[in-house]
Amino acid sequence: MSLIKRLGTISCLFALAISGNTAKSETLILGVVPQFDARKIQQIWAPIAESLSQESGVLVTLQNAKDIPDFEKKLAAGHYDLAYANPYHALVAHRENGYLPVVRDIGRSLSGIIVVRKDSGIRSIKELNGRKVAFPAPNALGAALIPRAEFDRTFSIEIEPRYVKSHSSVYLNVMSGFVAAGGGVKKTFEAQPESVRNALTIIHTTVAVPPHPVIAHPRLNAEVRQKIQSHLLELGKTPAGQNMLSKIPMKKNGTAGLGDLKTLETLSLENYFVRS
Repeated sequence: MSLIKRLGTISCLFALAISGNTAKSETLILGVVPQFDARKIQQIWAPIAESLSQESGVLVTLQNAKDIPDFEKKLAAGHYDLAYANPYHALVAHRENGYLPVVRDIGRSLSGIIVVRKDSGIRSIKELNGRKVAFPAPNALGAALIPRAEFDRTFSIEIEPRYVKSHSSVYLNVMSGFVAAGGGVKKTFEAQPESVRNALTIIHTTVAVPPHPVIAHPRLNAEVRQKIQSHLLELGKTPAGQNMLSKIPMKKNGTAGLGDLKTLETLSLENYFVRS
């Protein structure tokens, strides 16, 4: 073989090698259900995405949704490779697109809360009949989906729902007197400024369910999914990693499974789930 042909062959092999490496270098889109405003989500999740990228060898990019319905549409379309979603979102995403739970907080459960102004005089859920109640979005599990089901099935009351896009907005609407009450979850309530927390009181706590998992689209091959899961679990073993996870908040991370989602099926929330 002539020198020119040899050089040509080597060049082709080199090009193929580069092409092969490029094919292996993926970019994964991470979506996070917007319980907080976009800036806070960026502060919490951007360091986690960067850490996942460094340790897994796969670029993970955080992509914010403008609100919960926008997040739901993108999740339903299979847009996200990875997502931090409420458990019912995860259940629907598994049924429709095959998303698999990867990691969740195994040190706590998720309960919804109903808050009112401390000086409102309202002390029971029955007193909300016919009143305006704020929720982040119809399908926010602890903050809206379960409370709406309980209002109907447990308390037999009808309310006027107001969907205000985020948990923080719910608490501000209640504090400002625009609505009689609002739905949230303990972790977002505890994250509010002291002035907000001091103005409100919890009058009801819903049934408890497993908390939000990180889920992965089935297009991720098993090796990549395992790398993502392993690193998220390793984060919980170091002070720096624990600090990152605590801001989600995820106090004690552990492996998530389909069994967690099956628990939700017993609540029969299908009639209250609103398609975006």
